[in-house]
Amino acid sequence: MRIGIDIRTLMDRRYSGVSNYTLELVNELLRQDNINQYKLYYNSGQDVSARIPAFSLANVEIVATRFPNKIFNYGLQKVCHWPLLDRFLDVDIFLMPHINFAALSPNCKKIITIHDLSFLRYHHFFSLRKNFWHKFIGVKNLLASADAVVAVSENTKRDLVELLNVPAEKIKVIYSGISSHFFSASSNSVDIKNKYRLSEKYFLFLGNLEPRKNIEGIIRAYDQFVAKYQEYNHYHLVLAGGKGWKYNSIFESLNSAVHKSKINFLGYIDEEDKKSLYSQASIFIYPSFYEGFGFPVLEALACQIPVIASVNSSLPEVVNGRAVLVNPFNINDISSAMFQILNNQKKIKSVNCQIDDLLDVFNWPAAAKKYQALFSSLN
Repeated sequence: MRIGIDIRTLMDRRYSGVSNYTLELVNELLRQDNINQYKLYYNSGQDVSARIPAFSLANVEIVATRFPNKIFNYGLQKVCHWPLLDRFLDVDIFLMPHINFAALSPNCKKIITIHDLSFLRYHHFFSLRKNFWHKFIGVKNLLASADAVVAVSENTKRDLVELLNVPAEKIKVIYSGISSHFFSASSNSVDIKNKYRLSEKYFLFLGNLEPRKNIEGIIRAYDQFVAKYQEYNHYHLVLAGGKGWKYNSIFESLNSAVHKSKINFLGYIDEEDKKSLYSQASIFIYPSFYEGFGFPVLEALACQIPVIASVNSSLPEVVNGRAVLVNPFNINDISSAMFQILNNQKKIKSVNCQIDDLLDVFNWPAAAKKYQALFSSLN
């Protein structure tokens, strides 16, 4: 087979959820398969080749076009339906690990991965530019033209059926993997605290700064926690992650926090620092309003720290009893969970002892094998 894969998310300067997903999946597909031919495609008006991993294998070719992205997406792909990417690449199957503009011929077998439908559930959490981008892509028509749709969770599958009327039989649930290095023994813990000037004890949030992540709720819950439980006032709050969109109100909440001197904002965290940052935290707090999967929650669990997560969307599904679940709209619920964990060492141990099967369920080799089976079924 000749398989094309859209790797446009790998052009990002800083990788986050979808770009990390694409990189891990492509690496594992190529590790397992040295028979089929792969064409990895991206477009950019600027030379971004230095950002693209080499993928130096005999059965792999990286193909790029050099159109300005806005002209390519809105003009050539959406309006003119040119170039037809499968014919340009000469492939039988085209995999899109994320929704994007893509003109493809009717004969091409198309697989599209959907990570979440938050832009439909909570469109007010997104910027005008983001909402326009999603609307102009025409997600419903895009999925209608697909031969198979991959959902990263059962929750995302339900959303696809409910919100976009995608036939259930067309959807294949394939769980994402957790990078195996998160399960390794902790290292350079002293260095990470010195590097970021962290308190000895801290609560951690890690994720993009955007309204959906409920960071303002975390700040308010932390303020309430410190005020209510004085014996734990030496615990700081660490907020880590790159700027997404509509984040001004987050910084306003940060500046107006009663205990802002105890809140550390780190910005974007390099991948090599995440393991140590998770491992040295006392609790990972992730009361997101909506998640299609929830990489940070599983990464934190793999690092054997207690997790507070939301009792909504995909999070109960993926944590499967390994985290304390809270109502993200209830600040008291979040702060009480922080106290509940710190005041109950048995709960910490019970959470930690349940992580052994995480890698069995969420691993990239298994995910890639399921994609391979999907390729074969469409060929």
